[in-house]
Amino acid sequence: MLPTSPDPALLTDDTVATLLAAQGFDVPADDLREIGDTARAMLEQALAWDALEPFDHEPWSHWFDAERLAAQRPSGAPDARRGTRTASELGAGSQAADLEGPDLEGPDLAFADAVAQAAWLRAGGSSVALVRTYLERIERHDPHLRSFITVTGERALRAAERADAELRAGRDRSALHGIPFAVKDQMLVDGVRLTGGSRVLSDVTGDRTASAVARLEAAGAIFLGTLNTHEFHAGPTRDFPFGAARNPWDTERSPGASSSGPAAAVAAGLVTFSLGGDTGGSIRGPAAFCNLVGLKPTWGRVSRDGVIPLAWSLDCVGPLARSTRDVAAILRVIAGPDQRDPTASHAGVDDYAAHLGAADLRGVRIGVIDEMMDEGGVSSDALSATRAALDVLRELGATVTRVSLPLLSVAQQVCSALVLAEAASYHRRWLRDRYLDYDVNTRVGFLAGAVTPTFVAAHAGRMRTAIAQQLTALLADVDVLAGPSADAARRLDMPHRRGADSGPGGTPATPLPQAYNLAGVPSLSVPCGFDPAGLPLGLQLATRHFDEATLLRVADAYERATPWRGRWPNIA
Repeated sequence: MLPTSPDPALLTDDTVATLLAAQGFDVPADDLREIGDTARAMLEQALAWDALEPFDHEPWSHWFDAERLAAQRPSGAPDARRGTRTASELGAGSQAADLEGPDLEGPDLAFADAVAQAAWLRAGGSSVALVRTYLERIERHDPHLRSFITVTGERALRAAERADAELRAGRDRSALHGIPFAVKDQMLVDGVRLTGGSRVLSDVTGDRTASAVARLEAAGAIFLGTLNTHEFHAGPTRDFPFGAARNPWDTERSPGASSSGPAAAVAAGLVTFSLGGDTGGSIRGPAAFCNLVGLKPTWGRVSRDGVIPLAWSLDCVGPLARSTRDVAAILRVIAGPDQRDPTASHAGVDDYAAHLGAADLRGVRIGVIDEMMDEGGVSSDALSATRAALDVLRELGATVTRVSLPLLSVAQQVCSALVLAEAASYHRRWLRDRYLDYDVNTRVGFLAGAVTPTFVAAHAGRMRTAIAQQLTALLADVDVLAGPSADAARRLDMPHRRGADSGPGGTPATPLPQAYNLAGVPSLSVPCGFDPAGLPLGLQLATRHFDEATLLRVADAYERATPWRGRWPNIA
């Protein structure tokens, strides 16, 4: 039989209906049309990848050797094979000493970063007072902002009382001792409602605590509640069961992708820091939209135990915070191996704070990806802010050169193909039992992943490897890659349609963050200015696997050389 020209149109709605029926699904006609359109678009994109010749690449799921990298851990770094670390290893009191007990109260206290709050606590402040400050602000502001789903006020006050008593007794658990935090509502917390931002899980209560959250609590941090998200962290969600989170910089705009609540709450001064999830930009985008620092660690750096997945091979847990120094302190606590997550790496966990405070960046090589500076990808305002940020990095002594990542153009397509295939597998049972309880965009996207030919996901795996190899080849010649994080925040009333060209986690259809997820390398967004409408913009940085220390060093130097960190929305 001779081959014929491929034609995605032959995947008709009737064929899609048959494939769904074979799996036990009978969907409404409107859903069927959208599922068919998405599946055909994904197939068409995958066929077009043939021209990029990915045929020499194997679809590795985890293509880097974490154990080999672990063996290269710097001398003196703590052995992360232990599940817990001592208070001294976690930096108890070390960063706080820099500030000599600042006099914080009112909004100054609410918007101070964790390092400043820690100094205040050790100078006689009270974790109970800090928690009460946030509870009062949540009661006042969150009915409009909708950043929280569940507030655990009584639990937080009890934990704060214990934290204060321990400090008075001389027990300092870590640099985060007594500091309030909240988490994206995709993480199990014992005794706390878990929703995933969905009606599907409206009656679920956590029976244990996710490892990353448990490590923060063991380090003395105070759990304050769970935060809003796009449904099951996919999006773009049309109908939010708990209302759409609003951006405190402009409440008619979105605070970002699926980690919308984690960004809005920190930016509005409702909690000190948060944990989010990043599958294709869902920490870095919201951080950029809300003038925060957001880190997607190396894949495997932080345990995903107890976290509802969107796509197992891409998901990362990471912090959103008010400063790079906060991110350094948080990462040191949550990183490391975990018996409950076999993908959690044994690579050594560094003392990230020790790498901060560099006077300059001489010797650091920064590569600017040409394709990220294409005006077709982001607005001229975002590009102008990025160019200005690069000038600051040059002034700090870094060498800035242009580099190219040709496969960036298909990174979003590849990421979506992998996400929808993995999400379709994870959600099969709930989709069959609770189909109409899902938001229409979520169920359409997931079922498109269920009927798209299996070769698409495998082909996406090969393309993922090709993209990752291009990217790591760049990192052989430069230390850090740089570009814009995203455009400014979009309006909440802009239409959201699920399709093969929409980003995972409700992100806009831009390839800027996804290449780093596909490669598994660490990436962060740091504030780099504002557009003419006063909306925050972010600079995105990335580096080699498990070298978060370099990433944080560069971000910290840039942050201290610019005025953006101390600016907060007008919320008293």
